[in-house]
Amino acid sequence: MELNFEKLNGLIPAIIQDACTGKVLMLGFMNEEAYDKTVETGKVTFYSRTRRTLWTKGETSGHYLHVVSMKADCDNDTLLVKVHPDGPVCHTGADTCWGETNEADINFLTYLQDFIEKRHREMPEKSYTTSLFQAGINRMAQKVGEEAVETVIEATNGTDERLIYEASDMLYHLIVLLTSKGMRIEDLARELQKRHK
Repeated sequence: MELNFEKLNGLIPAIIQDACTGKVLMLGFMNEEAYDKTVETGKVTFYSRTRRTLWTKGETSGHYLHVVSMKADCDNDTLLVKVHPDGPVCHTGADTCWGETNEADINFLTYLQDFIEKRHREMPEKSYTTSLFQAGINRMAQKVGEEAVETVIEATNGTDERLIYEASDMLYHLIVLLTSKGMRIEDLARELQKRHK
C-alpha cells in the first residue's frame, strides 16, 4: 500500500474501528515505522507525538488491537484500521475514546454474514455452517421454517429470553440461506428501506 506520509510531516491519521461491531474506537497517528511494525506484528502500533516514540497499543494494559484489515482513503493519507480489541481502548478505561459502549448492534449482522460467506468459500470440516451448505438449499430453507415456527411458539407461549434465542436461530439460518443464493442481509435492508419510503 502506497501511503503519503509527507502531508502531515511524516504522520498519517489512523482511524481504529472494531471489525465486529463497527464502532469507531479511537484515532491515533502512525509514521512509516509504526505502520511497518503494525503490518509486521498484526498489532496496531502508533507514533506518540508527545513522547516522540513508537508505542504498541496494549503494551502496558494488555488491551492489544489485533489488525483485521487496513485500508487507505482516496488520497492515501489516512488509514482505516479494522481490529479485534482485547479490551477497553481508551486510557480512561472506556470502551472507546468517545465514551461509547462497544457492543454488538445491527452492524454485527454484516460481520456475521461476512463470516458465513468465508465458511461458504472455505467449507471447513466439522463446521455446522458447512454442514448446512453441504445439505443443500432445501435443507437450509427447511431450517429457516423450523426456526420460524419455534420463534412463533416462544412469542405466543414462551419467555422473552427464549424468544430472543429462537429468533436469533431463525435469523442465522436465514443469513445462511441468503448466502447460498448469493444474497446479503443488506439486500433485505434495501428492500425494507424502499418500502418505508
